[in-house]
Amino acid sequence: QVQLVESGGGLVQAGGSLKLSCLASGSIFRINAMGWYRQAPGKQRELVARITSDGRFNYGDSVKGRFTNTRRNAKNTVYRQINSLKPEDTGVYSCNGDINDSGPWSGMDYWGKGTLVTVSS
Repeated sequence: QVQLVESGGGLVQAGGSLKLSCLASGSIFRINAMGWYRQAPGKQRELVARITSDGRFNYGDSVKGRFTNTRRNAKNTVYRQINSLKPEDTGVYSCNGDINDSGPWSGMDYWGKGTLVTVSS
């Protein structure tokens, strides 16, 4: 009964920044990794950024060096600060979590419903 709730999407002007957050709640034994994915119009879903429980990062090639400040706190919330936004960053952003809900070997993927980010030029 794990759920992910995203917030922070909306309309922002090109060149601005946006903070997305994702709260994991429910029966959680351990969060192995959490991250953000996006799907732009006419494109398939792609990785934005992902952080593992030991602090290592994976970034999508299209956003390396531009998206910053991915972190996770003790309240099982992951944040992402997105800087220098461009119109092509528009899309539905979804939170993903690799979460063990009942023990060390119960890991599985959970997805939030997604939040729309629109970048105007």
